[in-house]
Amino acid sequence: MMMFIEIVNYLVLIICVLVSVAFVTLFERKVLGYIQIRKGPNKVGYMGILQPFSDAIKLFTKEQTIPMMSNFMAYYLSPVFSLFISLVVWAVLPYEIGLISFNMSVLFFFCCLSLGVYSTMVAGWASNCKYSLLGSLRAVAQTISYEVSLALILLSFIILVGGFSLELFAKYQSNLWFMVISVPLSLIWFGSCLAETNRTPFDFAEGESELVSGFNTEYSSGGFALIFMAEYASILFMSVLFVIIFLGSGPCGVGFYFKAMLIAFTFVWVRGTLPRLRYDKLMYLAWKSFLPVSINYLMFFIGLKMVSFVYLLVYN
Repeated sequence: MMMFIEIVNYLVLIICVLVSVAFVTLFERKVLGYIQIRKGPNKVGYMGILQPFSDAIKLFTKEQTIPMMSNFMAYYLSPVFSLFISLVVWAVLPYEIGLISFNMSVLFFFCCLSLGVYSTMVAGWASNCKYSLLGSLRAVAQTISYEVSLALILLSFIILVGGFSLELFAKYQSNLWFMVISVPLSLIWFGSCLAETNRTPFDFAEGESELVSGFNTEYSSGGFALIFMAEYASILFMSVLFVIIFLGSGPCGVGFYFKAMLIAFTFVWVRGTLPRLRYDKLMYLAWKSFLPVSINYLMFFIGLKMVSFVYLLVYN
C-alpha cells in the first residue's frame, strides 16, 4: 500500500513538473520579449496564457519525419530517454509529504546527470548527419568538463554537512545561507548549470549560427518536443537544486518557490543578455578558472571540518 501511495505521489509530481515546464517556456518568451522591447506571445488565450498548450498540440500533431539513413531505434528512443532522465532526477528532492526521499540523493543526482550525456550523444550520432554529430560531440565534451566542477562543489558541501542527503542542506542553513560564506562557489555552480543545461552563453550543442540546430537538427514533431521538454525540466531542476544547496530552503515553504523562480528568471536573463562564447574559451573557463577555485574551496572545507573535529575532541 505504501509503495502504491509513493508511486501516485511521484506521478502527481511529474504532472506538476510538466505543467511547470509548459509555463516556464511562456515565461521565457515573455521575458525575452520585454528584454528585446517587443510583446512576446499574446494572442492565444488571455495575454497568451494558453500559448504553451497551443505549441504542444502543434508539435505533437505534426508529421514525424525520419531520416532515411538514420539508426531508427536509437534515433527514436533518445528523446524519450532524455525526458525520462530529466523527470526521474526530481525524486531526489527532500519532500516532507511522503514522496520518495533517500539518504544517497546527491549520488543519485550525479548518476542521472552523467546519464543525460548519453541521450544527447546518441541523438546526434543516430541521425547520421554531420551537423548533429558535431553538436553531440561538443555537448559531450562540455558536459563532462563542467561536471567535474559541479562534483567538487557538491563534495565540498557534503564534507561540510556530513552526509549525502539533500535534507541536511536545509537543516544546516537554518541560520546562515551557504551562499553567504561561498559566493564564488555559488557563481561557479550557476555557470556550470548553464553549461550542463546547454544554455546561453554555453549553447554549443545547439549552435544555430554554426550547426543549423546542433544535435537535434534532424528531429521534428514529437521527438523535438521531448528534447525541448527535457531541457526545460533540467533548467527547473537546476534552479530548485541551487535554492536547496545555497539558499537554504526546503520544498515545503512558499519562499522556496519564489527563490526557484528568481533563479529560473536569471537563466532567461542570461540568455537575453550574453552572446555565445568561443568554444576554446568555454574549455579554458572550465579547466583554468572553475576547476582551481573549486579545488581550493574543497581543501578549505576539509581543513575547516578537521579543525572543528579537533576542537570538539579537545574540549569535550
